[in-house]
Amino acid sequence: QLQLVESGGGLVQPGGSLRLSCATSGFTLASYTIGWFRQAPGKEREGPSCISSSDGSTYCADSVKGRFTVSRDNAKNTVYLQMDSLKPEDTAVYYCAASWYSDPREYEYDAWGQGTQVTVSS
Repeated sequence: QLQLVESGGGLVQPGGSLRLSCATSGFTLASYTIGWFRQAPGKEREGPSCISSSDGSTYCADSVKGRFTVSRDNAKNTVYLQMDSLKPEDTAVYYCAASWYSDPREYEYDAWGQGTQVTVSS
């Protein structure tokens, strides 16, 4: 059974940094693509903020490009989202999700974590 657990969220001031972790189990992480998604209060979930693909490539959306970095440690079964220069509009619940596909559509993610809250506020 694919399981993902996010951690590392919290309250941070604008301009600050956080590193989120997505601990995975029940599957071989190296064979899966992991996407990071977020849902702001009162809004629908956005498309992927960043993706760590099973083919080794990474992608981040324009809204976070240059500020967020996704990486993985397959030996530790963990994917990370380093978030720098945080803005109030980054406030959201952040989710990681796993897909067998190297370039998945959002509906092709098979399993989701429970989310971790990130709040950017002074």
